[in-house]
Amino acid sequence: MTSAQQAAARRVYGDGASGKAVSGYMEQEVQQWSAEKIILKMYDLFIVAARQRDIAKMNRVLTELMSALDFEYKDQATRLYRMYEYCQSCIMARRYDEALGIIRDLRDTWADAFKLK
Repeated sequence: MTSAQQAAARRVYGDGASGKAVSGYMEQEVQQWSAEKIILKMYDLFIVAARQRDIAKMNRVLTELMSALDFEYKDQATRLYRMYEYCQSCIMARRYDEALGIIRDLRDTWADAFKLK
């Protein structure tokens, strides 16, 4: 399992710090995910966290998304990075619905582009 897949598994299904361990079955499932599906799941996690107003989890997801950007594609990665930064500023300003709308749109675009649902 790659480190990106391990991080996604911990964020989607739990981590040792919270006492909620990732089961072997879930770990196997995540190992089979494509990079695109991992990103989609991260967006899903953000959406759930935003509905719960879990600021810490929303910021962790955004940090993961930012660190996953490939700056070989400088223009696209920079735009996404700035969008994620803007979402972080929305969260700090308690404009959760604005950040949620942006991430929901990105999630839908990602799902359509890679034919994932």
